[in-house]
Amino acid sequence: MSQIPPLRPEYEIALQPLIDLPLERELSLAQRLWQQGWLRKSLILAVLALLWEVVARLQDNDLLLPSFLQVARALAEGLASGELLEKVAISLSVLVQGYLIGILLAFVLTSLAVSSQLGRDLLSTLTAMFNPLPAIALLPVALLWFGLGEGSLIFVLVHSVLWSLALNTYAGFLGVPETQRMVGRNYGLRGLRFVALILVPAALPSILSGLKIGWAFAWRTLVAAELVFGASSGKGGLGWYIFQNRNELYTDKVFAGLVVVILIGLLVESLVFALLERCTVKRWGMQR
Repeated sequence: MSQIPPLRPEYEIALQPLIDLPLERELSLAQRLWQQGWLRKSLILAVLALLWEVVARLQDNDLLLPSFLQVARALAEGLASGELLEKVAISLSVLVQGYLIGILLAFVLTSLAVSSQLGRDLLSTLTAMFNPLPAIALLPVALLWFGLGEGSLIFVLVHSVLWSLALNTYAGFLGVPETQRMVGRNYGLRGLRFVALILVPAALPSILSGLKIGWAFAWRTLVAAELVFGASSGKGGLGWYIFQNRNELYTDKVFAGLVVVILIGLLVESLVFALLERCTVKRWGMQR
């Protein structure tokens, strides 16, 4: 005969409310400041500038390595005279044209790739052929086809942007879940509307990575190409500014030009791409 287990009496313990304890932990001023990304990055830049100044003073050779203060003075003089601003405007105008054309062509190629087998074969073949080819190696061909001027620069810029962006975008399209694709098809989306309304928002993290890589490649290619075009035609942007001052042994101005290149890269990364990520993928919960 099985025994019935004894019933355990139930009871409830009333807990006292924690009225006296704060709901949020107060952060100190140092902790609040350290949470600011711009402040941490500024601190890193300040440490690098200090190391630069120390190394330059220890070496004591302005021709090989000018100090940070000398470069800052040359940078301020170049900005005050307007020469550096003019060079920056020339470089950025060409860069934006080539960058936008590369984005447009990459979008067309990837749209064809997700729409048909022929488009996929075309994209895979072209990227396998041209992606390993350095953009700077196409300078002689660009000179023959377009001559000296913006046309040649835009040609090499498009090459530097197109393939990396197309590969990242296509990889992002392939990673879109099938359920999202089915939703688009159930709504009757086809062709470009399916790509723009379903694939692009879902693959936006990969697309943004491709845009960043393409920007970096284009910026480096432009400066390198301007060294050649500036030496040939006697004009150009930041690359020509660096090349001309190197020939005249103005090392502080050479470093000032390099600092401008770095600062523009930091500004684009911190303002343009960071703002784009905050307004899209981070706001949508697709990226931490």
